[in-house]
Amino acid sequence: MDAKKQLDIIRRGTVEVISENGLLAKLGKGRPLVVKAGFDPSAPDIHLGHTVLLRKMRHFQDLGHKVVFLIGDFTGMIGDPTGRSEIRKRLAEKEVKENAKTYKNQVFKILDPKKTQVVFNSKWLRSMNLKDTLELTSHSTVSQLLARADFNERYKSGKDISLLEFMYPLLQAYDSVYLKADVELGGTDQKFNLLLGRELQKDYVQEQQVVIMMPLLIGLDGQQKMSKSFGNHIGINEKPEEIFGKLMSISDELMFQYYELLTDENLDEVKKLHPMEAKKKLAYTIVKQYHRADSAKTACADFENKFQKRDPFTELKLETRPFKATLCDFLVSDKICSSRSDYRRLVEQGAIEVNGAKVKGHEFKLEPDRECRIRVGKKRFLKVAFKP
Repeated sequence: MDAKKQLDIIRRGTVEVISENGLLAKLGKGRPLVVKAGFDPSAPDIHLGHTVLLRKMRHFQDLGHKVVFLIGDFTGMIGDPTGRSEIRKRLAEKEVKENAKTYKNQVFKILDPKKTQVVFNSKWLRSMNLKDTLELTSHSTVSQLLARADFNERYKSGKDISLLEFMYPLLQAYDSVYLKADVELGGTDQKFNLLLGRELQKDYVQEQQVVIMMPLLIGLDGQQKMSKSFGNHIGINEKPEEIFGKLMSISDELMFQYYELLTDENLDEVKKLHPMEAKKKLAYTIVKQYHRADSAKTACADFENKFQKRDPFTELKLETRPFKATLCDFLVSDKICSSRSDYRRLVEQGAIEVNGAKVKGHEFKLEPDRECRIRVGKKRFLKVAFKP
């Protein structure tokens, strides 16, 4: 495949590529590129947020490039200070090793094991002596490190920054030097570290890596990045029914980000679907990726039996209507009831419900800006919000 077509595939979902011209030049050389992404085994489970990078690595594999899955077992004992407002708790070596084992088992649900080189950065970092370490520190300055946003904020607020934390971005950058990386993938929060890798390669007289930054996947709360510590994550090893149910709980807006970053589905086709059907398709696709097709079907059926079939309003879009003082005014003006007497007759028959409760009074009051689920008879259902 030519370089421009490869770039179109690689570009999907990315936030920034530094630089696209540099990547095109590398792709045009006609050799497999060394594509690196590092993961510190700070927790035993991989969640969907991690898979954003892993899927991009898989795209590179499918294009014939060499993927290096780097487990930061050595840097993991320091702890990535990115986004931290204080010194983070360090992990014990035993804990890091246990987590690393589970990482290896999980990543091959996405990556092709035959095309993946798994490396541990303790292989080269553990053997560095004091002279090597001091040489490494000479390639950066305190002012450069304090320019990093999170360090700068902590410094200005008088919070401690350990010298060990200053070492983390340098060690991550040295990983790129050791591996002679052509491309490094990372989240947008890793920009400083990724660019430092480029600078360090330049100092070591290597061709600079291309940096590809992916967005941080927003978690189930719709606000913060997906993280186990925030309790808004979906682990790829969770039960199919749990994954399916959690995905069905996300907002429609978040659903499209998940489609773009977690699947290869055609986004234009997805936008043509009813939101409920689109979300079910997303949940099915993701469960199928990490389990099996039959597990995805079972999870979908389980969800429908528990929720959809009991709630006729599930697939309805929320509509807005001008505010009316009473339910009778609304139903008559919207021609759902032919007249006020028709409305009173239905009320007396117990055939009208609002939010699951039967309407008993003829002058049922409506409230502005409140969602109403209205049933009229056995077959008429409306999901409406009244705007004043």
